[in-house]
Amino acid sequence: MHQLGGRKCSFLFCLGVVACSIIYWLSRTKLVGTPTSSKPTLAGIEKRENYCQVGSYIQSTNLQCSNLTKELHFINTTLSHEEENYPLAFIVTIHKELDIFVRMLRAIYMPQNVYCIHVDAKAPKEYQEAVQKLVSCFGNVFLSSRSEKVTYAGFSRLQADLNCMKDLIASPIAWRKVINLCGQDFPTMSNLELVQYMQSTGWRDKNMTPGVKQPATMKHRTRFQHHEIVGSHVAPRVPRHTKPPPPHNLKIYFGTAYYALTRDFVDFVLKNQIAHDFLEWSKDTFSPDEHYFVTLNHIKEAPGNHIDGGWEGAIRAIKWRDQEGKTHDGCKAGHYVRDICVYGIEDIPWIIEKKSMFANKFEINTFPEALDCLEQWHRNKVLNQATVPINPSWLLWSHNNSNSHVATIGSERKSRK
Repeated sequence: MHQLGGRKCSFLFCLGVVACSIIYWLSRTKLVGTPTSSKPTLAGIEKRENYCQVGSYIQSTNLQCSNLTKELHFINTTLSHEEENYPLAFIVTIHKELDIFVRMLRAIYMPQNVYCIHVDAKAPKEYQEAVQKLVSCFGNVFLSSRSEKVTYAGFSRLQADLNCMKDLIASPIAWRKVINLCGQDFPTMSNLELVQYMQSTGWRDKNMTPGVKQPATMKHRTRFQHHEIVGSHVAPRVPRHTKPPPPHNLKIYFGTAYYALTRDFVDFVLKNQIAHDFLEWSKDTFSPDEHYFVTLNHIKEAPGNHIDGGWEGAIRAIKWRDQEGKTHDGCKAGHYVRDICVYGIEDIPWIIEKKSMFANKFEINTFPEALDCLEQWHRNKVLNQATVPINPSWLLWSHNNSNSHVATIGSERKSRK
């Protein structure tokens, strides 16, 4: 484990011991209703200089896969029978932030699952090669067979997901539900918690596509024709062209681009004529990924449909600017990009309390400590829930502390029984 050297995360520097402990304490006290009038703050905690540069490490190392995945602390054993019996599929679309992708993948990776990675065709060659190098180390992780030049709010974004869906349906792994992610997401639920959530009373055999009937303020997206300036942006056609009504008398819904879908629903999307006709109709709309799946999930023909559904589903913890003061108390140590908070370390307690599947979004170059702290908190939770012996290489600590932390986690697991 010495080869990673100075590139390792310095979690013991304000994260593993100080910041994460404070954040965990804050979240626990709020969750149980304990007064927090004299909360400790994170002010004055020094910003560390060397964050975890796993992307650079992958690009530079010549290690064989078995050593590389060990050095990067990937978990290589299924942690419970419950997870083994309910494999998940993941679609991950990426184009930048290599370090976040690697750390997100190792957080969600489990050997019983399957992962389709879509790398934007516009991404730099070095980036694509690094992703390919890592992906090639796993039998259940693969690159999408077709790569799109993805445009923000364009049909290409939806097509990227569909490409992965075709690949996943062909996978020999009998996955039960598929979850899609982008390159600036990070999990807050463990894999076990995801499995339990997918099988909970409200979501067993159901698709999760949060959304509502298309508001009047969003109707311009599908009422008028748009065209994609490949790799740049989406714009209305000039002169303005009104689109015909959607096929099959479909009622358009508007929602998030993120979902958790049953395997039968994915098969429906790929093969059913209604889904095919609706896809063709959606090609010249604005941000079709935010209406396509949620609309299909509200028709009776769709397997696992959620016809009466609204915004239900803990898909993402996101701080939208226009929700400040309503659903959250502001973007604390971070800043807004496209009206979404890029999290700083003081936003982590809110993320933990939110109890969503994933949080969005993070940036390594601006606020590395936020991801460091959430990653350490998440890995500790995963290992505490494991029903198998813990391999020291799964820990995100310095190797010099591995044995003591294995003992600590072991004693915590015993105390919960």
